[in-house]
Amino acid sequence: MRKFLGYILSPFAIAAFFLVLIIFQPIQWISYNLFGYKAHKNVVDILNLCLTRTVYLLGNTVTFINKQNLPEGRPMIFMANHQSLLDIPPLIYYLRKYHAKFISKIELTKGIPSISYNLKYGGGANIDRNDPRQSLMEMGKLGTRMKENRWSAVIFPEGTRSKDGKVKSFQAGGIAIILKKCPDALLVPIAINNSWKMIRYGSYPLNTFTKMTWEVLEPIEPGTGSVDELVKEAENRIKKALNQA
Repeated sequence: MRKFLGYILSPFAIAAFFLVLIIFQPIQWISYNLFGYKAHKNVVDILNLCLTRTVYLLGNTVTFINKQNLPEGRPMIFMANHQSLLDIPPLIYYLRKYHAKFISKIELTKGIPSISYNLKYGGGANIDRNDPRQSLMEMGKLGTRMKENRWSAVIFPEGTRSKDGKVKSFQAGGIAIILKKCPDALLVPIAINNSWKMIRYGSYPLNTFTKMTWEVLEPIEPGTGSVDELVKEAENRIKKALNQA
């Protein structure tokens, strides 16, 4: 029944999603070029709120849970499991006061309305997976910007999306590079649940009436173990929150 409803409702949700991207492309350009970083960031925050709300056209819900007393003005590395591209808009919007920047494939900086523009000028790291040297330099630059501006970063340490929601092994490489440049960054695990179900049938139809949650878990102080140990602890906390331990 949900799949059947997906055939009916998906065109409305997909059309709304791309309409939002198209509308916000010129707004981003104006805000960045005329008013600078702060105005551009505010526009990007609203953009991602609107993108998040498009899933409600499918009867789906987004619940973001943050019971942690996270510090403002301190760099943080948010580490989340990755289930779909739909993971990203809620993270940008609900973590907006922490200036969370993403690490993205450089291919995404071209051809996608709103998204490509933000990736180019939003302050994140755009890496070329075929060029390890470039990737290392971009990650290092992000760490430096985090330290200088008190920004945060969002990383998906699995490296690729999980198609069935099962958490894959976390990789510590990118986090280690950032910590070299920004050693006081607080490590914050985030457990994402059920977003994979929205695309369980592929890009069409989208699934309907799915309850999706994003939960911020207890942070981990850097320096309390090796980077590998800290990343493994974050992985274990996420698995436990998702009943996969």
